[in-house]
Amino acid sequence: MLTLAFDTATGVATSALVDDGEVLGERASRAQTLLEDIDALLRQGGAHPRDLDALAIGVGPGSFTGMRIGLATARGLALALDLQGAGVSTLAALAEGAPGALPVIDARRREVFTLVGGEPAVLEPAAVELVEGTVCVGDGALRYREVLEAKGAVVPPDGDERHVPRARFHAQLARDFGAVDAIEPQYLRLPDAARSVP
Repeated sequence: MLTLAFDTATGVATSALVDDGEVLGERASRAQTLLEDIDALLRQGGAHPRDLDALAIGVGPGSFTGMRIGLATARGLALALDLQGAGVSTLAALAEGAPGALPVIDARRREVFTLVGGEPAVLEPAAVELVEGTVCVGDGALRYREVLEAKGAVVPPDGDERHVPRARFHAQLARDFGAVDAIEPQYLRLPDAARSVP
């Protein structure tokens, strides 16, 4: 099955073309260049858009704008190419790329998205519960390195690829493919615009 996977929920947008588990190509850039990246991946893989069988889409949590870009792109592709898709948690993809590590995504407003008891949560970095020596990965782990390390966490160096939710893991984790327009982003709180409305 030829799967196009992408995630635009964090500052680094990732995309991958995966054929039955084999990664044909992968890119990391910005959400704004997602369509260009997809075109480049298809060319690299020697595939035509009509060759695609399914989409695996990162649903966050993360940037509201980024998630909307990703889902809008997925819906457009699904409509044009008659494709089904599956939503994959960005936290789950990060964890898959760093077995045993705790995924920590920058949520802005001095908060992070992470897993608490295996469930997605938003909280202050100082409130992240971890065991001494726990490896923390993600842009939130980088931003709040000092806070997490003071709590006993191990945060890999800034350039470590485990900090990026690689799209190859979205393709690997994708299950229950269905209508793409039914896939919802994983919002753990209201967007800033909604909070400011009286």
